[in-house]
Amino acid sequence: MKSNETLQKEVQDAIKWEPLLNAAEIGVIAKDGIVTLTGTVDSYAKKREAESAAKNVAGVKAVAEKIDIQFGSFGKKDDTTIAKDVVNALFLDWQVPNDKIKVKVEDAWVTLEGELEWNYEKEAAKKAVSNVTSVKGVTNNIHITSSILHIIELSDIENALERSWALDSSGIKVKLDGHKVVLNGTVESIYQKEEAGRVAWNAPGVRTVENNLHVDYDYTF
Repeated sequence: MKSNETLQKEVQDAIKWEPLLNAAEIGVIAKDGIVTLTGTVDSYAKKREAESAAKNVAGVKAVAEKIDIQFGSFGKKDDTTIAKDVVNALFLDWQVPNDKIKVKVEDAWVTLEGELEWNYEKEAAKKAVSNVTSVKGVTNNIHITSSILHIIELSDIENALERSWALDSSGIKVKLDGHKVVLNGTVESIYQKEEAGRVAWNAPGVRTVENNLHVDYDYTF
């Protein structure tokens, strides 16, 4: 079990470990598994990295992200320039079929729309856009409409969850509803919840994943 102070220190250490981040820029508050991140960074990529580092710590039930982005004069761009850079970033990423993605930029916030066959393509698109200078945030509205007529086997997903080193699959229950996978049960961190969802998405033919996993962890008080 962890105290609030222990969880705070572990999140701080996780942030320090990331080469992209300067730990002095980011404040960490931990209470009953809820971690609040504060501070100011100069890119959306750093903001995402800090949130990801916090989620990876066992015992983190939720992350309240209050990090501001302030670009210097060099990094600030208008929406038209950002849109061109985003389109180029998608084009250069071999995992992204960029001809199927529509991009909208408003006040440096990027919205992605379209239809793709695989969730990893959707996630790759968001990651590519997140690294573009002057982007303040990304809304990923891409839908998965897999044309694969593969019959999803429950045992395939259960075995994949068991193979993941990051998960204790004994606490995860899987249900199938056509091309939808439903995950129920408990895990010890947000990272584990998201990892279970990622594993489920990898099954051929999956169009929707309903991730109902609950993050549960015992704390000392």
